[in-house]
Amino acid sequence: MDPNLSWLWFIIIGILAGFFAGKLMRGGGFGILVNLIVGIIGAVLGGWLFGLLGIAAGGIIGSLVTATVGAIVLLWIISLFQRT
Repeated sequence: MDPNLSWLWFIIIGILAGFFAGKLMRGGGFGILVNLIVGIIGAVLGGWLFGLLGIAAGGIIGSLVTATVGAIVLLWIISLFQRT
């Protein structure tokens, strides 16, 4: 795969993961830039968590699931520190 396309997929998966996590955790997305940041950090966090649990998810769908789970965990951790 062309390296430029892999970065494009990484960005698309990050945006989608952040969007899905935002919908699931707060009922709405945060905007494309924040969704991207949450999705990218979530992808790293999800990959680390899945690695600890011995779970391997391959392909685009697996990457999306991993990133979304990580983004949900990230948003949950952030919500612990926010005052309501």
